[in-house]
Amino acid sequence: MPTSAPGPSRRRIVARERAPARAGAGFTLIELLITLVVIGVAVAMVAINGLPNERQGLRNEAERLALLLSLAREEAQVRGAPIRLSSDEGGYRFQIWRDRQWRVLLDDPELRERVWQAPTSLTLTRADGRADVEFGRDPVDSPLVLSLTRGGATVRIDANGLGLFEVQP
Repeated sequence: MPTSAPGPSRRRIVARERAPARAGAGFTLIELLITLVVIGVAVAMVAINGLPNERQGLRNEAERLALLLSLAREEAQVRGAPIRLSSDEGGYRFQIWRDRQWRVLLDDPELRERVWQAPTSLTLTRADGRADVEFGRDPVDSPLVLSLTRGGATVRIDANGLGLFEVQP
């Protein structure tokens, strides 16, 4: 009975079947380290850009306030009644002159009372020396600068007296 010894063709087939199994068995240490570094850099970038710092938060509030000041100015002209801004470290509100006294503006959802994200001080500098921000029927007013300060950061809102409110760093 002739026995057939495994020939060279049989060995090649077995070797070819085993080679791909070894190549796809796992990742090398270098590949894992590179993947971890890439993930770490991506997480760091999201953390830095995704969380606003104190100055950026203050700037966002100043931009919102500048838009609301523009709206309050227009609203005073439309209603024919003076509207003014009052503030403290906790927040700010718009008031309207009704029945011979200043009343918090409750009937306007945009000009509602708002709370600062963190304690903030508001300082007013006007060209005419007045100590309040008040809008009336007259479309022309004295230029003013509102400075918002929180912690060590300060942001300004410059008003030209003609209705333009611009946030300055």
